[in-house]
Amino acid sequence: MKTINKSPNSKDMNYLLKRAVAEIISETELVQLLQSGKTLRIKEGLDPSSPDIHVGHMASLRKMRQFQDLGHKIVIIVGDWTAQIGDPTGRSVTRPMLTAEQVKANAETYLKQFFKIVDKEKTEVRFQSEWFGKFDLANVLRLTSKFTVAQFLAREDFNKRFNEQKPIAITELLYPLMQAYDSVAVQADVELGGTDQKFNFLVGRELQSMMGQHPQQCFMVPLLVGTDGVQKMSKSLGNYIGIAEAPETIYGKTMSIRDNLIMQYFELVTDVPEEELSEFKKHLENNTENPMALKKRLAREIVTQLYGAKEAQEAGEYFIKTVQKKETPDEIKEFKINADATIGRLLVDAGLAASRSEANRLILQGAVSIDGVKIIDINQHIGKNVIIKAGKRRYLKTI
Repeated sequence: MKTINKSPNSKDMNYLLKRAVAEIISETELVQLLQSGKTLRIKEGLDPSSPDIHVGHMASLRKMRQFQDLGHKIVIIVGDWTAQIGDPTGRSVTRPMLTAEQVKANAETYLKQFFKIVDKEKTEVRFQSEWFGKFDLANVLRLTSKFTVAQFLAREDFNKRFNEQKPIAITELLYPLMQAYDSVAVQADVELGGTDQKFNFLVGRELQSMMGQHPQQCFMVPLLVGTDGVQKMSKSLGNYIGIAEAPETIYGKTMSIRDNLIMQYFELVTDVPEEELSEFKKHLENNTENPMALKKRLAREIVTQLYGAKEAQEAGEYFIKTVQKKETPDEIKEFKINADATIGRLLVDAGLAASRSEANRLILQGAVSIDGVKIIDINQHIGKNVIIKAGKRRYLKTI
């Protein structure tokens, strides 16, 4: 067993266990492990059904980095096996059935973004196919025999659908088991993720005990609300801030969040000290600080983490010029179009919208203009040498 030189001091321990943390099961056991000097294996699953990471992932990514800074090992599980199965209900747009090639491509892009925050040298990357590729029916039956249907129907979403007499595929019941077995395969000491993973984490903890391992600690971070101010951040909902997006886009999207989310974002995705956060909160409650000033600080903090201080400064200047002063930027990205190009397709192909549905929504909301004239026809053809603006911050010149 590898050990680290020393246990964390009280300040580091408090920051790790209290800042941006929703629940730990069991905190007492985790503290003992952290003080033991053992190098812990901190597991998190990576869903390669999408190649991109958004700011909503940063709460858990930053926790991983904190564990690494204390000398512990991060173990990333690439869900290449479950991604190739797809969503058995057929309803999910976030879990399509993928080929092995698509999974590999997505995982490579995902990990490249992942390592913008997490230390690559202190990370172990594992693929589910290492162990599930060898599974046969006997292995599956042995695994499923360890739990009952009643136990799995206790999960909130399963229970809700069962009571509403909506179908639940047998394959869906295997997902928590497969995630739990991942913990056994890599001998995880801690599993890290969002609060929506609690049931799966607990199944992993129980399965480890059944198979003679010390049960993992379940470390859950809050789910960040997206830019719509209502639902958790999700690329499929279009309410996300992608960490691989351009600095000015990240800055601008951060400026668009609702005022009541400012403190949540500061706490979950920045290192601004608690003393300052308390002052920010007082100012907001007493209306003694313009929320826009705090959003600018927040946007600067996020862009600095992902790109650097210089890029954050330039992104702030870009926002003032294009949004606050409503000026056209000096440098605009050029994009070569085909003769039959339509605005809906162009927005997606040029990266001004993440999906065709987002492009259509922007157009129908009057948020897209060509040479300063708003358009509402999603099939309008585009000519060359025109300037397209999508939303408040995204510009493009056709060639």
